[in-house]
Amino acid sequence: MQLIKVMMSLIQRPISHCLFTAAFIIILALASSFHVAISSSSATSPSNIGTMMGREAEALLEWKASLDNQSQFRLSSWVGNITCHWVGIFCNNFSSISHVNLTGVGLKGTLYSFSFSTLHSLISLNLSYNLLYGTIPSHLGNLSELTYLDLSANQLSGIIPPELCQLTSLAWLNLYQNNLSGLIPTSIGNLSNLSALSLSNNTLSGPIPEEIGKLGFPSKLSLSMNNLSGPIPASIGNLSNLSTLYLWGNNLCGSIPSSIGNLSNLVNLDLSENKLSGPIPEEIGKLGFLSYLALFMNDLTGSIPASIGNLSNLAHLSLSDNKLSGPIPDEIGNLTKLTVLHLQINKLSGYIPPEIGKLKLLTTLQLFMNELNGSIPFQFNNLTDLEVLTFSENMLSGYLPQNVCNGGSLQNFIAHDNYFIGSIPKSLRNCTSLIKLNLQRNHLGGNISKDLGIYPNLIKIDLSYNNFHGELSQKWGKCQSLQSLKLSNNRISGVIPPQLGGSIQLHLLDLSFNHIVGQIPKELGRLTSLFLLNLGDNKLSGSIPLEIGMLSNLQYLVLSANDLTGSIPKQIEGCSILLNLSLSKNKLRGAIPSEIGNLNSLEMLDLSENSLIGKIPPPLGDMKRLETMNLSHNDLSGSIPYTFGEMSSLISVDISYNRLEGPLPNNKAFCWAPFGALRNNSGLKACPSSITWSKNYGEKRQNKVVIFFIVPILGAMFLSLIVFGILYHVLKRQGKRNEVNNLREAQNGNMFEIWSYDGKMAYESIIEATEGFDSKHCVGVGGCGSVYKVELQTDQVVAVKKFHSIQDNRIANAKAFENEIHALLEIRHRNIVKLYGFCSHPRHSFLVYEFLEGGSLKEILSNKKEIVNFEWVKRVNVVKGVVDALSYMHHDCFPPIVHRDISSKNIMLDLEYEAHISDFGTAKFLNPDSLNQTSFAGTFGYTAPELAYTMEVNEKCDVYSFGVVTLEVIMGKHPGDLISLLSSSSSSSATTSTAHGILLKDVLDQRLEPPRNQVARIVVSVAKLAFACLETNPQSRPTMQQISRELSIERSPLSEMFGEITLGQLLV
Repeated sequence: MQLIKVMMSLIQRPISHCLFTAAFIIILALASSFHVAISSSSATSPSNIGTMMGREAEALLEWKASLDNQSQFRLSSWVGNITCHWVGIFCNNFSSISHVNLTGVGLKGTLYSFSFSTLHSLISLNLSYNLLYGTIPSHLGNLSELTYLDLSANQLSGIIPPELCQLTSLAWLNLYQNNLSGLIPTSIGNLSNLSALSLSNNTLSGPIPEEIGKLGFPSKLSLSMNNLSGPIPASIGNLSNLSTLYLWGNNLCGSIPSSIGNLSNLVNLDLSENKLSGPIPEEIGKLGFLSYLALFMNDLTGSIPASIGNLSNLAHLSLSDNKLSGPIPDEIGNLTKLTVLHLQINKLSGYIPPEIGKLKLLTTLQLFMNELNGSIPFQFNNLTDLEVLTFSENMLSGYLPQNVCNGGSLQNFIAHDNYFIGSIPKSLRNCTSLIKLNLQRNHLGGNISKDLGIYPNLIKIDLSYNNFHGELSQKWGKCQSLQSLKLSNNRISGVIPPQLGGSIQLHLLDLSFNHIVGQIPKELGRLTSLFLLNLGDNKLSGSIPLEIGMLSNLQYLVLSANDLTGSIPKQIEGCSILLNLSLSKNKLRGAIPSEIGNLNSLEMLDLSENSLIGKIPPPLGDMKRLETMNLSHNDLSGSIPYTFGEMSSLISVDISYNRLEGPLPNNKAFCWAPFGALRNNSGLKACPSSITWSKNYGEKRQNKVVIFFIVPILGAMFLSLIVFGILYHVLKRQGKRNEVNNLREAQNGNMFEIWSYDGKMAYESIIEATEGFDSKHCVGVGGCGSVYKVELQTDQVVAVKKFHSIQDNRIANAKAFENEIHALLEIRHRNIVKLYGFCSHPRHSFLVYEFLEGGSLKEILSNKKEIVNFEWVKRVNVVKGVVDALSYMHHDCFPPIVHRDISSKNIMLDLEYEAHISDFGTAKFLNPDSLNQTSFAGTFGYTAPELAYTMEVNEKCDVYSFGVVTLEVIMGKHPGDLISLLSSSSSSSATTSTAHGILLKDVLDQRLEPPRNQVARIVVSVAKLAFACLETNPQSRPTMQQISRELSIERSPLSEMFGEITLGQLLV
């Protein structure tokens, strides 16, 4: 027994590395022979021995015969009945089999034919690392003398037979890495002599039984990599002899029991990759021998207990991927034996304690994705053995540690998305051990050509979004291992060195948004592994080198916003798997090469703002994956090839500002394109009526009518005002209904043919589904009408808005009815609710829309249960959707359309939280030659203040309303009180003073965790734009187009910590 315990003390995770050795079996065999001799002497006469040997040999030979041929060959020594000479078989002094060790022999078969009960003297059975399958036989439980059982690393399945728990002499049980399922038997507690138990890497389920605490004195317990659930039983604290406890990789929940502090001999504790919650118990500080502690990837909360500083023998501490908060305790500096410290992906805040500088043995320190602030302590210069150091995505400032690579061991240095200033640490210049360096999105500067050296092992470097200057060094060509070089958004000048073509392992090269001049070197054609090449937004000149076509693995090519001249090389077809091609904003001339049409994987093509001439090549229409195409602002002529009509993948096109003519292709991307994407061409003709909404009501296509409409005699109410001057017959009697239907179908056949639904059937289906518009089917009521959810006979669900009626069945708000139809027939946008049809009838006048399951924005913000799902990214996307819709209405429609009632109740959401503007009853088409005066409209609390004294309407009214809605989205409530507070000051200076006393984080929706990192930057930008929209002077408000452009810009790091930003800073 003592020998087993000695061997156990050598075991470390993973268990498979050293579970058992042949030497140990031989020692165990010799040590056990004395015991066997005593227990067997009275029953082992020569005749009995012969009989016993014969039975044992017979049992083993029978099992051998059940194995496959290859296995039988490996057991070729198993012949006759002298088993003690067979491979893997060891006997006691009486020639009886005491040990079977066939580990790693490669045996394939089952254990069904193994008659274990014949081997009465068997003490040790090791069949690990074979190909055994099937279930574990229950009769293994008859081996009453067995002390060692190892069936690990096989393919055994089924449950753990409870009969194994009868083996009360068992000291070692290893069933690691099989396919065992079911529960851990509660009778496991019967194994009171067990020193080691490993059931890891199976598919066991259910709870860890409380009886586990009765195991006696095990030194190792491993249940990792299963599907175990429920809490860790408190009884586990009874196993005071444990040195190793592995429960990682399960679904365990609940808190870590404080009784774990009773395991005073514990050396290795791994509870990672579970669903444990609650705080880390203070009692963990009692584990004075602990060397390895892993609690990562759980849901632990609270602070890191100061008692963790008592673990003076700790070498590895991993608490990452939890929800730990508060500061890093100073006591962590007491862990002077620590080599690995993982605290990343938590909510830790405050300063990095200088005491970490005492941990001179540290090789890995990871603090990324927390909320740490302040500067890096000077004491970090003492950490000369560091190989991995990560600070990224915090709020750290000041200078980077200068001696970070003084020890010459640093491999990964990651500090992106912080507020660091100064230059690159001097010790990095000659840090030849460096493999990854990422300092992007800081405020670092310095001369990049002087601060960096030659790095033979460097794989990735990212210094983008900083203030580096200088020129690109020729030394980059000597970095033979380099795969990713990202230096975008700096102030780098000079030329691209041809020597860069020597970095033949490069996969990604991004030098965009700098001041680089000169030509694109042809040597870049040698970078045949290149996946992305982005040289956009520089000052490059000359032609695009022909060698670019040699980049056969290229998927993204961006050369936009330079001064490139010449023609587009036809060799570009060599980039055969290209997904994105952007050559916009250059001075390229000549025709578009037809070879571009051979780029069958292309999804985005942007050749806009050049001087390209000629016709659009027909092969471009053969690109079956193309989604976005921009050929605007060139000098293209002729007609658009018919091949574009078959491009089902195309979603967005812009061909404006050319000299194109002829019909638009029969394709939704062209036919639904906004006016701005088609404007300024010679003579483009509208799409065929089978695709778009027809504006000619006299055309006849009687087979497709979506919903009918009858125009009764109602004085001045003529739908001719809505549908471009077409006058319908006036009907005076209900008895003429059939005549009216026939007339309607003849005259208005393709009004809504995009829905492809019979009008009469639609009307009848709506009346039937709502039971004549019974109130129980109503889902909302507004000022103009009631909204009903209707499921048509085709299973399509629509929203029906029935307008209120007054006397004589007249519509209460006929103008709103007309406005809504007029506006929604003119516009088509993904963020504007779709109108399917309408009906004007003496009994029922209604509109039919798409039904949006998410409800209104107002409803979501007031729903306490739903609000937790409406997190920051979704809210920002809602704001962006409204921006896109309003920008389209104001700037891409002619004449422009003003909504006049933008509010949270008129913004509908689908199940993906995408915004759709609705309720166009007050919408107005702006006349550029008129003052556009009208009566007041809108919702109180959202309307622009100037409407109190003027009747003039323009786009800036919507902009103000948008600002209110945006604040409502990020605050979670109407911002009326905040707006009143800020506007109550008598002067702009007083307003700013008031605003400087209010923190942004305090006005945000407190039902959500504060936004972090990149999301925090976007929220700050959204809030700043919202306040700009609330300017009292309409002319000072931005346009929706400007807002859209601002939101599309990639955000740079915040100049200060998010929690310290005031509203006053946003009003500047």
